[in-house]
Amino acid sequence: MSFTPKEILSFVEENDVKFIRLTFCDMFGNLKNVAIMPNELPKAFEYGVPFDASCLHEGCSDLLLVPDIATLSVLPWRPKSGRVVRFFCSLKNLDGSDYSGDMRTRLTEYINTLRLDGYSCEMGTKCEFYLFELDEMGRPTKTPHDSGSYLDVAPLDRCENARREICLSLEEMGMNPKSSCHKHGPAQNEIDFRESEPVTAADNMVHYKTVVKSIAAQNGLFASFMPMPLPDEHGSALSISVSLKKGGDYIFPALGEEMPFEGKCFINGVLSRVCDITAFLNCTTNSYKRFGQGYAPMSVNWSYENRSQLIRVPGAAGTSPRIEIRSADASCNPYIAFRLILAAGIEGIEKGDTSLYEKTKDVRDSGIRLPYSLIDAIKLARSSDFVQKHIDPEVSSTIFGRLEGNWYEYSTKHSEAERTAFEDSTYFRYV
Repeated sequence: MSFTPKEILSFVEENDVKFIRLTFCDMFGNLKNVAIMPNELPKAFEYGVPFDASCLHEGCSDLLLVPDIATLSVLPWRPKSGRVVRFFCSLKNLDGSDYSGDMRTRLTEYINTLRLDGYSCEMGTKCEFYLFELDEMGRPTKTPHDSGSYLDVAPLDRCENARREICLSLEEMGMNPKSSCHKHGPAQNEIDFRESEPVTAADNMVHYKTVVKSIAAQNGLFASFMPMPLPDEHGSALSISVSLKKGGDYIFPALGEEMPFEGKCFINGVLSRVCDITAFLNCTTNSYKRFGQGYAPMSVNWSYENRSQLIRVPGAAGTSPRIEIRSADASCNPYIAFRLILAAGIEGIEKGDTSLYEKTKDVRDSGIRLPYSLIDAIKLARSSDFVQKHIDPEVSSTIFGRLEGNWYEYSTKHSEAERTAFEDSTYFRYV
């Protein structure tokens, strides 16, 4: 929506808003916020709100939070009296210049360059999570809330009430959920979003995790987006859809149509760069336990309908032509992930190459595998000229440092039980 600062201030006063959350993401996709009172909002619009930015990386100095007026949303699970609203914010240096580590702004800039080249893009997500029981002290356990399976209904599906509340809250916030269901694992759930402009889709993704965890807590449950929380069950994926137009025409085929040349090249580009960017799509040691399990991909390949391939080209009447990238999980920073996926596809179009597209169509094992471990993915990303081109060195060095630290700690564990305990303490509550 388009608002003016004056309209926002009137809304705040007329709707008994008492707290304004200025939200942003750190480099790892974790949502952060500073809450201000209503009388501070005019200054926030004009000058920004200074904050200690050491949460972004060690040694980072103070920055400014500048609200994006178009992202106003009321938090529906907070009290109606003394309401709470949130804005997504841009990160600025104290002199007002853009902060180089603000990946939301970097994604916005990249989308604007695509528009100048005649492209328009929408993206969407399908993100899975588990709902677990709490113990008598209110702490999360690894006991699933139900023993249901794919598309089950009550009473086998005991998650439907929480899932319904989540969808209603998302809808009230204008975040456009499309469908929801019980997935293959016990108490595993998925909510599918309509495609939207990429920055909005990334905003929705990071706030979606907060909504799910908040509603789960209100229902006496714990939600985890950890990629593989239960070793013998299906992992939780983040499926990312891309719908792209060039000069107003879709580059991917509608139902029954042939794949256009530019669509082939885009897919070829993503397949060519996916191993380089996997460290940014799958940011935990636990992520790599999901690959090749259940319907999760392991090989670099694509298909029109096979749901175990890395890229799927779905065909359904009444939907926009699109592709789905199926290897990512919710540990990623979506602003970075979306930028890298789009840039890989556009690079493929610029090169005009379809060789990998032809080689990997409907092939179960193409001979090109996704990285086997986090450290393998980091090594590929560190040596990639593509990553160096599209990720600011300050951002990449911070991310690599954290991921390598996690890998080192994980690698020092000598038993599977110790490794599992490390992953639970590092990822289970926080992803």
